[in-house]
Amino acid sequence: MDGFPWELALAIVGALVPIIAFLWEFAFVGRKRLGYRVQMDTTPTDVNALYAGAWRRLERADGGRLVDPSFVLLRIENTGTTNIAEGDYGFPEDTSVGIRVRFPGRRVAGVVVTELSDPSLATYFDAKAPGLGMSDVEEADRTVGLVELPKVKLNSSAHYKVLVVLERAGDDGGGIPDPEVVGTISGGVGSGKVHETKSQTGTPRWVVALVCFLLMVSLVEPFIIDLTKNEARLDCAAGDLTITGSTAFEPVLREAAAEYAKSCPGANFKWEMRSSAQGLELLNSTRSPEVLAFSDGPKGDRLPELLPQPVAFLLFTIVINPDAGVQDLKPAQIRDVFSGRVANWRDVGGNDVPVRIVDREALSGTRATLEERLLGGDVEPGENSDDCVEPRNESLRGSVLRCRRTETRSLLDTVADTPGAIGYSELRAAENRRAELREVRIDGHEASLEAADHGAYPFWQTEYAYTFGEPAPTSLAASFRRYLTNQVGSDIIRSYGNRPCVELANPVLCRPE
Repeated sequence: MDGFPWELALAIVGALVPIIAFLWEFAFVGRKRLGYRVQMDTTPTDVNALYAGAWRRLERADGGRLVDPSFVLLRIENTGTTNIAEGDYGFPEDTSVGIRVRFPGRRVAGVVVTELSDPSLATYFDAKAPGLGMSDVEEADRTVGLVELPKVKLNSSAHYKVLVVLERAGDDGGGIPDPEVVGTISGGVGSGKVHETKSQTGTPRWVVALVCFLLMVSLVEPFIIDLTKNEARLDCAAGDLTITGSTAFEPVLREAAAEYAKSCPGANFKWEMRSSAQGLELLNSTRSPEVLAFSDGPKGDRLPELLPQPVAFLLFTIVINPDAGVQDLKPAQIRDVFSGRVANWRDVGGNDVPVRIVDREALSGTRATLEERLLGGDVEPGENSDDCVEPRNESLRGSVLRCRRTETRSLLDTVADTPGAIGYSELRAAENRRAELREVRIDGHEASLEAADHGAYPFWQTEYAYTFGEPAPTSLAASFRRYLTNQVGSDIIRSYGNRPCVELANPVLCRPE
């Protein structure tokens, strides 16, 4: 077999696989695709124009005139190669609703089906047919108009159009958000979600381009096979691995480890989540290849035998008790608050409520990030209270009270329960407590990846994975570290509001040490 032309055989297989896959996907099996187009979303702005009276006579069901009426024309279409049946819709079987369309900031005044590609579709929109409806719901501080569309059987290329008449609900001072179309199709492409389409239908151009690219790669494969044929195969790894370090990154790691263990049953994970610095100290003291430490930010010049790998770009946020009455702080005001120079929230435009500061312990990576990114490198003073309500002794009464918590969850609990309290945490952990806390904008910017990626939002950090020396390529530590940067691990990182370092517009932010 030494003379067998393996390179040629692999090139032929590489050419045949994408061709067969393409034919199987789009010619033999086909895929379901449900799309929509917003063909019109407009408001009559000049009521003094020709036939202005017609616009003024637009009324709600109760006879009241519409406020700032607007009109949205939606086209719902089957853009796939197979038919969509009523049972393909993702909503539960006990409901007739197949698609929901949300209109944030607007109320629904009327709905009419204006065009059917096939007259037989009319039975789905009969007045007595279930599934078609409209309503208005209240969400947080805004009204959302809701239109429900039935589970319609759509043959390939079939479509229908819906005209919705709306009116503005409230005045937020900004523009009207775009409609949101919600629904899924079982057996559909990707996640099966209803997707916005453009003017073309049928096979997307990117699919054709991808197939052509795979063909090209297969042709050059013989020239690179010699460079890769001796590489070790890096798949699942078995054994024990202790994960330690950052509590801010802990939820991501636990979910990723659970998914890894499902695919690799021989892997066993142990947890010693403390703080970034304590995790690094544990790794350094054990000197074990079976320990992986995660740190919010780099370790600096200490512990030289610990090797880093940037994993993710994390967002952090300032959180505050709603009683403080503050939603936006400038960086200088944040420094004044955490230094104790601001003792009452009225001094920075808030309510007449004393400032209470809830810190993390000195070894916390989240705290180090706060000091580095927002406090100009200043180290915060020590605590003078156990609960941020009463000072430790009477001589401290009247001072800004400062207490500390050992992990993210207890810090958020204390801020939520203490009037005037302020603290800080990883963004997703704070978002899960939105009903009890407020996230503070920094110099007018909310915590977002786009703002941080372009330098407008300063409270972020690189998450590093540390090993003692370079782990063996086939070890569980090396395998799990790679897992965090492949598709599944990256999906989990994104689901928590963070980003894999390689996906940043400005990757230098995830700089190595």
